[in-house]
Amino acid sequence: MPLFLDSIFSFVALSHFMVDVFNASRPVLLTYLGLTESQIALFSTIYIWASALTQPLFGWISDRTGPRWLAAGGVLWMTVFYSLALTLPGNLGLGCLIIAALGSSAFHPVGAVQAALRGRDLMKGRETTSTSLFFTAGQMGHFIGPILTGLILSALQIPGMYILPLVSIPIGLALMNQLKDNQPHPKVEASANSKRARAGLSFILVLMIVASMQSWAQANMVNLIPKYIKDLGQNATVYGSMAGLFMGGSAFGNVIGGYLADRHPKRFVAALALLLSAFPIFIISQVGWSGWLYILVPLAGLGTGAVHSIMVVLAQRVIPGGMALASGLILGFIFSSGALGLLYTGHLAEIYGFPYVLTMTTGMVLVASPLALLLKE
Repeated sequence: MPLFLDSIFSFVALSHFMVDVFNASRPVLLTYLGLTESQIALFSTIYIWASALTQPLFGWISDRTGPRWLAAGGVLWMTVFYSLALTLPGNLGLGCLIIAALGSSAFHPVGAVQAALRGRDLMKGRETTSTSLFFTAGQMGHFIGPILTGLILSALQIPGMYILPLVSIPIGLALMNQLKDNQPHPKVEASANSKRARAGLSFILVLMIVASMQSWAQANMVNLIPKYIKDLGQNATVYGSMAGLFMGGSAFGNVIGGYLADRHPKRFVAALALLLSAFPIFIISQVGWSGWLYILVPLAGLGTGAVHSIMVVLAQRVIPGGMALASGLILGFIFSSGALGLLYTGHLAEIYGFPYVLTMTTGMVLVASPLALLLKE
C-alpha cells in the first residue's frame, strides 16, 4: 500500500503512536500510585479536558500557519512535561502531567488532517481508510502503553518510566524534519461550505450524541478496568494488559471500520459495530475474573473502536471551516464528553461497583446504535 511507503504519513502515524503511549500510561500509573476510582476519574477528566477543549484552537491555528510546529512541537512538549511529572513529587508532578496533555491537544487535529490528505492523494480519495490507519496507530499506542507501563512498573518502578521520553525525542525531531515544507491546510471552497451549512443542525446533533456515547463507553473501559482488575486480586502486569487489550481490539476495529466505511454507507457500519459491542461488554459485567476476559475485553474494544474514524471523517465533511478546525472540534468533543461521563461513572463505580457501570455502558451503546442510522450522508 503506497500510504505506508509515504514518509510523511509514516512519521505522523509513528508520532501518534508515541503520543498515545504517553496518554495510555496514565490510568496504570495512577493506579500504581494508589489513587481511588473517584480520584482516577477526576484526574483523568481534568487531563482529558485539558487536551480536548483546546484542540479546536490548535486546529484553527494549524489551518492558518501549517502543521509543522504544532505536530512536532506537540510530541516534544509531551516529552518534556511527562519527564517532569515523573521527577517532581505529589501534586506538582500530577500538575505537570496535566500540562503534558496540551501536547496531545496540539498534535491530534493536525495529525488527523495530514492522514486524511495523504489518503486523498495516495489512495484515490479513500480518506476514511487513511484516517482509520492514523487512529489505529494511536490506538496501538493505547494498546502497548498500559502493557508496557505495567511491565516497567513491576520490574523497574517509577525510574524505569523515563524510557518513554527517551524514545519520543527522536520521533518528534524526525516529524519536524518531514513537515519542513509546512504548507497550510487547503481551504474549503465557498460552495462546499454552503453545502455543509445545509446539512443542518440535526445531523450534527445526532453525530454528537453517537460520538459522545461511543467515547463515554471507551472511557469507562480503559480508565476504570485497571482498578477493577486490581480489586479482583491481580497485579500491575495483568491490569495493565487488560487496558492494553481493550485498546488493541479498538485499534483492530478502527482498521475494519475505516475499510468498510469507504465501501459501504458509514451509518450502517457504525450502527452494526456499536450493536455488536454490547454483547462482550454485558458479558464482562457478569463473569468477574475469568480467563475469558482476555477475549471479551478486546472484542468490546473492537466494536467501539470501529466507529471513531467514521465520526471524524463525517465531521470534516459537515462542520464549516478548515479541516483541522473541524477535526479539533469533533475530537475535542469526543474526548471531553467521554471524560465528563467518566467523572460520573467513576463515582458510580465506587458506590455500586464496576459491573453496574458495565451494564450501564451496555445500554449506552445500544442507544447509540440505532441513532447512528440517522447519519445519512
